[in-house]
Amino acid sequence: MKLKSLLSTAALLTVFPAAAFANDPPSSMEDVGYIFTTLLFLMAGFLVFFMAAGFAMLEGGLVRSKNVAMQMTKNVALFSIAALMYWLIGFNLMYPGDWIAPGFLGQIFGTMTWLEPVGLASADASLDYASVGSDFFFQLVFVAATASIVSGALAERIKLWPFLAFVVVLTGIMYPISGSWQWGGGWLSEAGFSDFAGSTVVHSVGGWAALAGAIVLGPRLGKYKDGRVNPMPGSNLALATLGTFILWLGWFGFNGGSQLAMGTVGDVTDVSRIFANTNMAAASGAVAALILTQVMFGKVDLTMVLNGALAGLVSITAEPLAPTLLQALWIGGIGGVIVVFAVPMLDKLKIDDVVGAIPVHLVAGIWGTIAVIFSTEASLSIQLMGIAAYGVFTFVASLVVWLLFKAIFGIRVSEDEELEGLDKAELGMEAYPEFAKG
Repeated sequence: MKLKSLLSTAALLTVFPAAAFANDPPSSMEDVGYIFTTLLFLMAGFLVFFMAAGFAMLEGGLVRSKNVAMQMTKNVALFSIAALMYWLIGFNLMYPGDWIAPGFLGQIFGTMTWLEPVGLASADASLDYASVGSDFFFQLVFVAATASIVSGALAERIKLWPFLAFVVVLTGIMYPISGSWQWGGGWLSEAGFSDFAGSTVVHSVGGWAALAGAIVLGPRLGKYKDGRVNPMPGSNLALATLGTFILWLGWFGFNGGSQLAMGTVGDVTDVSRIFANTNMAAASGAVAALILTQVMFGKVDLTMVLNGALAGLVSITAEPLAPTLLQALWIGGIGGVIVVFAVPMLDKLKIDDVVGAIPVHLVAGIWGTIAVIFSTEASLSIQLMGIAAYGVFTFVASLVVWLLFKAIFGIRVSEDEELEGLDKAELGMEAYPEFAKG
């Protein structure tokens, strides 16, 4: 009976493909590559999209209760604005068909994104890559992550609408212009700069924009007083931990999808290698922060451990493919160490970063971009040049925009509004009485 069942199954497997191919010829190898690369972008894209939930949960857990709804509002709004601006201007500005200044600036106007027609035939597709829709969606979720970095750093004292106005500029113009220099075939790409999935292109850009905003905005009331740093505990560390795990999950799409191909045995194996290295760096970053906070402070600091994992992820993002697992371990581990030292350094400078976004995304992003030289043939001088180019452009442009917004309509809520909480002041929600003076 078992033999008869096996023979019947084999017959079905033989007949059904033949029947299917009678009306629909088998795909060529080019078709298969196009299909699987498109599928990679779609799967990776929705994983990176889920990082929006991770950022929201992390920020919601690390701000005080009177500001949680404001952070949720900002995260939903910034993702939606990023989607609109990247469709309207950003995508084709970042991947220009025509340059205004070759290698530096693409066409800003008339760059709206268009998709392929419904039911695209194989003969009409660009089979050497993937569908426009999948590519656009995958790149879009990256730009939204950049804006989320800024949101967390400037929490608890920034007005809603000036922040969202900055998101319009960041996602529609600033990020696509600098992104084109590397991923759009611009001058840094030609020079040999290497940033596989965006330690600099995404993370440090968000960090530089956040740093400029934090300097212009100033610290929260009472954060730095009488030469001391006053802790302002978040509302829900369980929520922040959940957010970190969601970000960790989303990072597999962030880095794995940046392989940009899944049509061969080599490509799909490389994606699996990227997954393993990404996970290793996150784990080692968390463990490094865990041990170091115990040694330095006598007790483990959960927020440092969470940010240690994220710093490990940022650190490996510039090159998650080439390293061995051992290399990924120490690259991520150094990222975790960086966070533990960078957070108090910012406090000494009286730069108030509510969620630790600047140490995680900017400082660890710089480290990760430098670390590329240990596993590839990238040049240290070229890597430093790219870091400097992104830093100068993003910081200066962001500083100008923040100062302009501050002069025109103000970017910070009043002292009374900050004390009562942005949920009530900006959204009209009742504040939590027990936190009203916090």
